[in-house]
Amino acid sequence: MNPVPNEALMKTLELLIRTQDLDAAQWIDFPAYGFRQYFLWKNAETGASIALLEYEKGGRIPVKHSHASNQFMYCLEGRYEYTDSQLTLTAGSFYMNPKDHPHGPTLAHERSVLIEIYDGPHYYEKPVFHTDESIGAFLSKS
Repeated sequence: MNPVPNEALMKTLELLIRTQDLDAAQWIDFPAYGFRQYFLWKNAETGASIALLEYEKGGRIPVKHSHASNQFMYCLEGRYEYTDSQLTLTAGSFYMNPKDHPHGPTLAHERSVLIEIYDGPHYYEKPVFHTDESIGAFLSKS
C-alpha cells in the first residue's frame, strides 16, 4: 500500500486502493490452477469480500461447485468461461451466481482480470483448489 497516507483518507473510514500500490506479498497464488487472488476488502464478521482475480491463459477452476453466499463478478479484461453453462465473461461483463447454485468448471481462454464479490462466506466446505490458509476465514460457520 501507499506508505504515505493521504491526509483526506485519515479523516474518513473510506478505503482507496490503487492498483499500482498493491503489495506484491499480499497476492495468493494458485499455480496449479493458473490464477492468483488479491483481497481488496474483507469483512471478518460476515465473510463478505471483494477480490481481484488474475487468470493466465488456460487458468481454471477445475470442478463444479457452489457457494455459501451470492457471488458477483465483473470482468475488467480477457475471456473467462463457465464451461457447463457456456456463459463467457469479456471486458465489461457482469456475472451473478446465487447462493447454493452449482456452477463451473471455468476456463480462461486468454489472460483475464476480474473483480469478485461475495456478500457472505464463500463456501460451506473447502474446495479442492483452496488451502486452509487461502480460504479458512471464508468458510460458513453454520
